[in-house]
Amino acid sequence: MERIYRNRRLRINPMIRKMVQETHLHVEDFIYPLFLVEGNGIKEEIPSMPGQYHFSLDRLEEELKEITELGICAVLLFGLPMKKDECGTSAYAVDGIVQKGIRLVKEKAPALLVITDVCMCQYTSHGHCGIIKHGVVDNDESVEIIAKIALSHAQAGADMVAPSDMMDGRVRAIRTLLEQERYLNVGIMAYAVKYASAFYGPFREAAHSAPQWGDRKSYQMNPANRQEALREALQDVEEGADIIMVKPALSYQDIIYQLKERLNNPIAAYNVSGEYAMIKAAAKQNLLDEKAAVMEMLTGIKRAGADLIITYFAKDAARWLREDTI
Repeated sequence: MERIYRNRRLRINPMIRKMVQETHLHVEDFIYPLFLVEGNGIKEEIPSMPGQYHFSLDRLEEELKEITELGICAVLLFGLPMKKDECGTSAYAVDGIVQKGIRLVKEKAPALLVITDVCMCQYTSHGHCGIIKHGVVDNDESVEIIAKIALSHAQAGADMVAPSDMMDGRVRAIRTLLEQERYLNVGIMAYAVKYASAFYGPFREAAHSAPQWGDRKSYQMNPANRQEALREALQDVEEGADIIMVKPALSYQDIIYQLKERLNNPIAAYNVSGEYAMIKAAAKQNLLDEKAAVMEMLTGIKRAGADLIITYFAKDAARWLREDTI
């Protein structure tokens, strides 16, 4: 008798579908970004990112309470300084906004893992991710500043630093400086594979970090390139990165898969602002079910191989996962 294949047997009812489901999201998968600003009494919604806010430090405690109650384990801190200059000196100031934010999070929510974005674009008057010389970003001089920023975050109490500048050699410089200064247990989550993407627009509004001239294509990656991603990731691992990040996530799931197959390091994926804003805009017009779309997207990112997902949907997803288990 010829064998009859009926794959629908394993999809015929909700219970069997749940029992044979291959990919599962957990609240521990999520890292939640936070935007910190100087001042007092500030919780201002970011227009291009509904549901996301700029927080002054005195309004941060209530947000941390909600994050921890939802079971989210980690936050990624971004800072908007009061002053900018050509060299981004506020980025490594002892009393800088991120440095103060780290200390506050460690005081108010000590169980949270504190990861910090390490870059210069929010802090430079020109909006580029490094020092400008002769009209271009000078790689090696920028790397020295990037390492200095990372050290200042470690000194403030960060558990992990995340260099996002895409300068060559910055992971080695950070790891070397951290080791020299005996911050042996501070991890590095490298933005190893960061594409020059069209999906960063809302973030640049949120972080006030759009370049004042030109673009970032000389240091961020060409979206058409795949093998380059592997070279970048392998280099960062060799230089001392603990976690490798792919950014953006949604359009680059093939890259996430490739790195998961080739590397032993944990893989993080950044579900970026443009991906967030698209779903929010479509849901507002009743073009799709927001919960269903978000959970499908996040599941797809994890199915591709991401161990960790940086997402502005972290709080919503945590609530939905909790509701589905009740």
